[in-house]
Amino acid sequence: MITLLSPAKSLDIEKDKYSDLHTEHSFPTETMQLVRILKKMSLEDLCELMHISEKLGLVNITRYTQFKKDYPDEFSAAALYAFRGDVYQGFDADTANKNDVKYAQKHIRILSGLYGVLRPMDKIQAYRLEMGTKLENNKGNNLYEFWGSKISNQLNKDLVEMKSETIINLASNEYFKAVDQKKLKAKIIDIDFREERNGQLKFVSFNAKKARGYMARFIVDHRVKTAVGLMEFKTEGYNYVGGLENGKMLFVR
Repeated sequence: MITLLSPAKSLDIEKDKYSDLHTEHSFPTETMQLVRILKKMSLEDLCELMHISEKLGLVNITRYTQFKKDYPDEFSAAALYAFRGDVYQGFDADTANKNDVKYAQKHIRILSGLYGVLRPMDKIQAYRLEMGTKLENNKGNNLYEFWGSKISNQLNKDLVEMKSETIINLASNEYFKAVDQKKLKAKIIDIDFREERNGQLKFVSFNAKKARGYMARFIVDHRVKTAVGLMEFKTEGYNYVGGLENGKMLFVR
């Protein structure tokens, strides 16, 4: 079983652990193609492309100017520790032991606009490039066209290696769209987190993101190998309500 996560905009490459478990990501050539495009952009164009302030634009101009092909330690860290957004606060990698990290390395994949798909211990450099960015490239006008079926092909290889046919989708819609589902040889289980408020089930983005991290950590801690095993997830008051038979599990609190 593979669990998919989205990346995070918040990064800290000084947060790292278990350097002996570091791995190289799967698409170095493609990543450098995108970096070269971004390196050529002016500050004004980069800010317009990413819909960010000039201050953030300067940060990212510097990131891409300094981007290293060989990923030296001072410029890189394992993805699981570098990402610091809501999902990763929920996962809380800092408290995971080495065996937990090894399990995560095998069973968790992180979708990325710049890297395609990452294993938790793949080294990354600080970047900003959301999957929905309309960046013109040699494959088309956006990152979905750039990545095509490469992400799904890599996921298929990973599934074969672990002799599994199940993907737990904890990624956002923006990122999961980058997976070519027609090429993906797997049963996809979508996870939906809702909150009961005034008799209605509400989607609360901040809480849902954290819940995705909690569930990913639950999968690692309990070595969950099937979707049925997720029915026991009760972190932060969530309870399984139903939907597995239709490929979508609903958790409510």
